[in-house]
Amino acid sequence: MATAAPVPHIKTVKPAEGERLALDEAAIDAARRNLNLGAVTPHSGPWRKDIIQLLNDSLATELVCVLRYKRHHFTAEGLSSPKIAEEFLVHATEEAGHADRLARRIVQLGGEPDFGPDSLTTRSHAAYDDSADLKSMIKANLIAERVAIEAYSQLITLIGDKDSTTRRLLEDILADEQQHADELKDWLAAD
Repeated sequence: MATAAPVPHIKTVKPAEGERLALDEAAIDAARRNLNLGAVTPHSGPWRKDIIQLLNDSLATELVCVLRYKRHHFTAEGLSSPKIAEEFLVHATEEAGHADRLARRIVQLGGEPDFGPDSLTTRSHAAYDDSADLKSMIKANLIAERVAIEAYSQLITLIGDKDSTTRRLLEDILADEQQHADELKDWLAAD
């Protein structure tokens, strides 16, 4: 039987003597119990509470973004404002969808989504804005989207392989935020 040729540029690591890949049978057995925990299994591990807190902060960010976009939708004025105001509403709706998905994931992890209005702006990564002119609105929203992009990028790195479901959710939301930022940048340049 022929031995496979090594693939160039890929470092191979030989397992230690007797080392094999195997599932953790004790964790699988534990998953058979505690059915009231739903999706929370032993694999959720020691990072679950930290992840829930990070997701709650992201939830606050999304909710503040919904409020900012809604305000801008209703108060935008100027020649190009009707089209941009409608896009602000589209963005608000998408941000609300992100908030819903984050809240759902928090519950799946055994946490409680924090919709407390008194602490939203202190927990949010992005700021609320009550600008009156269209250009300032676009700029404030672009800043908020860039902040969200940076926060989600850091979260994805922090979570890594600790929770692949949450990581995929955040990657999906990040793609939307990047699209929003590109649109806002184009509107700012067109003004």
